[in-house]
Amino acid sequence: MQIDSAQLGTLVAVIDEGSFDAAARSLRMTPSAVSQRIKALENRTGQVLVRRTKPSRPTAAGEALLRLARQVALLETETLAAVQGVAEGIRLPIAVNADSLNSWFLPALLAMGSETYFDLHQEDQDHSAELLRSGTVLAAVTADPVAVQGCRVEALGRMRYLSVATPEFAERWLSGRPLADALAVAPMMVFNRKDALQHRLMRKVTRRALDPPTHSIPSPGPFARAIRLGLGWGMIEEDAVEHELATGRLIEVAPGRHVDVPLHWQHWKLRSAVLDSLTEAVRSAAAAGLRG
Repeated sequence: MQIDSAQLGTLVAVIDEGSFDAAARSLRMTPSAVSQRIKALENRTGQVLVRRTKPSRPTAAGEALLRLARQVALLETETLAAVQGVAEGIRLPIAVNADSLNSWFLPALLAMGSETYFDLHQEDQDHSAELLRSGTVLAAVTADPVAVQGCRVEALGRMRYLSVATPEFAERWLSGRPLADALAVAPMMVFNRKDALQHRLMRKVTRRALDPPTHSIPSPGPFARAIRLGLGWGMIEEDAVEHELATGRLIEVAPGRHVDVPLHWQHWKLRSAVLDSLTEAVRSAAAAGLRG
């Protein structure tokens, strides 16, 4: 069965743009023409490929074709570059957790040069592998050591997190009682609902399932600033708080205890020079920025 490349490209546009109308604007077509292409592709495969939701989502069959579409687009671009001698328009969708983006990961992109462009999806390391399964990205920094079907996986290193708070916060909420009792009531910061680092630390230290009052701030900069202002305690990567711990501006909530998050690099199994170069750049950046 042959699949029309224009129809595959239209499927990518519908999912990436989030709707048929937005895809039409991106492709400079009418919404009717976009709908006709998707319908033709669905008739060709005998499967519903797109959930007509807001935003549009691929079905399981659509995810398989989405992966194919992105692979074909990358290989076509690389082939044209080899023929014409100019690498233009290579765009790589990648999933990365917020703390890696905020620390060690970006130098890997700089090492790729100016011919490659990136579409970064910020996702928690415990969930980024899902974006590989859905075909949304072709590579991901993930905590999952088990390769997604059709992908390769390699260990990058460990990111260490420390539980920190201001001395004033600790004096008010943590002093004068057992740590387990204090953590049960002290306000806690989380990045979002997927952020389990604080709960992992509490279970590790107290052996109890605690549910303290929680602030959720889904942005790395404001999250850390809220802790530094004393809004709550939370887990921050070790390198980001090293100086403040040394100067006493922050203290450890559970001294000597930490949470290490092993990170892995997963990417599609493609014979792609660009993907190989990206993997090498990520490997080098991780060696410089993560614990071995």
